[in-house]
Amino acid sequence: MPDVLTKFRGQPRRGYAEPVFYWIVKNLVLGPILLRVFRPWLKGTENVPVSGSAILASNHLSFIDSVFLPLVLRRPVVFLAKSEYFTGRGIKGWLVRQFFLASGQLPIDRSGGKASEDALNTGINVLSQGKLLGIYPEGTRSPDGRLYRGRTGIARMALESGVLVIPVAMIDTDKVMPIGSKIPKVQRIGVVFGRPLDFSRFEGYANDRFVLRAIADEIMHEIVGISGQEYVDEYASTRRARQSVS
Repeated sequence: MPDVLTKFRGQPRRGYAEPVFYWIVKNLVLGPILLRVFRPWLKGTENVPVSGSAILASNHLSFIDSVFLPLVLRRPVVFLAKSEYFTGRGIKGWLVRQFFLASGQLPIDRSGGKASEDALNTGINVLSQGKLLGIYPEGTRSPDGRLYRGRTGIARMALESGVLVIPVAMIDTDKVMPIGSKIPKVQRIGVVFGRPLDFSRFEGYANDRFVLRAIADEIMHEIVGISGQEYVDEYASTRRARQSVS
């Protein structure tokens, strides 16, 4: 049986340079401190390919998910970050923007329509360069720690690029830094990497909404299996909007 980590099409044959700022912060400045303080435990790191492109599909409990997920891997991870992170004002806004740009994060507009198509193309371009692409299929942070329905954009990226999808579960990051908090609590967290998912059997169906829905649901089912979260068949954004009204 062929190794699924080297099986997928769209695998580039060239490497890429890790941003210098990213390497310094991760390995010499912020990384060693965070690893010592929060002592993240890991499971399934052998499921992440040592080279070539793949999608890391993670649950999203806290802002710090985007810090710890790439921190525990040797390879850099590119996230499609919401554009609001790049438009802040004042010194804080400038610092946040510079950090995201220097560490290879890419701004996307999540307003839908053409913006969604542009985000899709941006993700596919990242994968074409042999990089690891981090995606939160829920589209936003969970409002209550449960896992919500996945958006189908990740399914289209997987089919258009032909890469594997690695389910990821962030554990207890919401306890370290809940939504609305500004200072993290010191507590151990975990990161679990599930078995690679190969959707090549659906090649040619990137525009079939029923296939895309089935793929997104399969990804979320795998995340439930490794995270232990309760699943809610509703978009997280819908639930948050309803909570803000009530």
